[in-house]
Amino acid sequence: MTHRSFLHISLAALFALSVQTSARLEAQQTATEAPASIPLPAGINDNFKDPELNVSEWLDRFEVESREVYAGRKAVLEACAIKPGERIADVGAGTGFYSQLFAKTTGWDGWVYSVDIAPSFLQHIASRATADGIENLTTVLGTDVSIRLPPESVDLVFICDTYHHFEKPMQSLASIYRALKPGGRLVLIDFDRIPGKSREFILGHVRAGKEVFQSEVVAAGFQFTDEVEVDAFEENYLLRFTKPSK
Repeated sequence: MTHRSFLHISLAALFALSVQTSARLEAQQTATEAPASIPLPAGINDNFKDPELNVSEWLDRFEVESREVYAGRKAVLEACAIKPGERIADVGAGTGFYSQLFAKTTGWDGWVYSVDIAPSFLQHIASRATADGIENLTTVLGTDVSIRLPPESVDLVFICDTYHHFEKPMQSLASIYRALKPGGRLVLIDFDRIPGKSREFILGHVRAGKEVFQSEVVAAGFQFTDEVEVDAFEENYLLRFTKPSK
C-alpha cells in the first residue's frame, strides 16, 4: 500500500468518524432541547361530560379575579382585535364570560358561537344570554374531534385554557381550519408548561409546552402571527395565528 493510499483511507475514516460524532452530538442536543411532554391525562374531560355537572362550582373557579384569563380579559379582548360584524367561535366556552364579551364587541351584525362538549355549560350560557338580552349568540355542542361549524363560517376562533383538553388535537384543529374563513384568525391561550418551573398542577395536567402546541397548530396549516404579552399572565401565554388567504 502506498503512502498516498494509506493517507486517503485514513482521511476517509476520520471523516466517517467525524460524521458519526456530529450526528451523535446533534441527537443528544435535540434530546436535551426537545420540550417535555406527557400523555394526555386519562379522563381529562369526564367531569365536563357529566350530566350532573354543577355549573355554580365552575363559576366560582372560572369567573374570579384570581384567575389570570379572567383578570386579563380586557387585554385579551384587545388582542382578539374584533371588528363589528365578525363571526366568532368561542371553543371550550366554559361558563361563557368571553362569549358574552365577544357578543357585545362584534355587535348585532356579528355572531358568536359558544362551542363546548359540556351540555350543562351550554345551557348556562344560553340562559345567561337570554337574561342579559344577548341575541347574537348560539350554543354548539362540540365533540372530541370537531367544533361542528360549517366551512368558512367564522372570522375568529378563540381557544382559552382548552387546547390541552383536546383529545385528538389534529382532528380538532382540522375542523377549526375548515370553519375559519381564508385570512381568519386563531387566538390560543394556554398554560405555559415549563419543567422545573411550573407548579405541579400544570405539569401533571397539561401534556406539553408552548413550543409543542405552537408546532401542532402550524402543522395543521396555520401561519404563526405573534405572541402577545398580557400583563395579568404569569402562567398563561397568548399566541395568534392566521389561516392563509386563498
